[in-house]
Amino acid sequence: EPQDELLRDAARGRLALIVATAAADHPEMAVATAQRWFDTLGMRVVELRARNRGEAMSEVSVHQAAEAGLFYLVGGDPGRVVRVLRGSAVWAAIVAAWEAGAALAGSSAGAMAMCEWTLLRHAFPGHTRRRPDAALNLLPGTAVLPHYDTFGERWIPSAQETLGADALLLGLDERTAAVWRDGTWTAMGDGAVTLVRADDRRRFDSGDVIEGLPEPSAGGDPPLGHNGLPRTQHP
Repeated sequence: EPQDELLRDAARGRLALIVATAAADHPEMAVATAQRWFDTLGMRVVELRARNRGEAMSEVSVHQAAEAGLFYLVGGDPGRVVRVLRGSAVWAAIVAAWEAGAALAGSSAGAMAMCEWTLLRHAFPGHTRRRPDAALNLLPGTAVLPHYDTFGERWIPSAQETLGADALLLGLDERTAAVWRDGTWTAMGDGAVTLVRADDRRRFDSGDVIEGLPEPSAGGDPPLGHNGLPRTQHP
């Protein structure tokens, strides 16, 4: 995938780390899958151990993160990845490395965690109805709709009901990325990136500059509004 080749090149031979926090049931399988995939691109990746809160506070993991040129947050449980990483020493080290020039990426739940809000199941059983929870807030005022072309679009009504119709929702088709580089957001991959606000839908195909996404920022924890619910902020 062109976005993964971009990550490989951005790492520039430095340590490349897989963060399997979201893969609650079988993190070792998620790591092995990532290793097989990146091996096809000629890049060796290893796991940054942050499977639980104890590991996420580990000095060993913090020192490992400080040496890395790439971090990749895999998919899985969108609530778990935030619970473990938010406010942790490892996440602080990842953000510091990113601010110093390391590449940072996430897929599915990993991408969801990097926004101001992540969208969790409202109840079990059920998949379509979602409720927001405060996330890691690298992309303020935004929530990701992953797998937008297969099921993520169906999350829009419940997300807008709880966040407000004017909240910015970032729809990512499968095998597609929104890439921030050199001060610009660009769509990459086989599908499209869709920005959703109220009834407006703006589609960006591969190679298009994405207009309307806020700049990423490590500005601190997400603000909380009335009764602990996230307060919408617009870019």
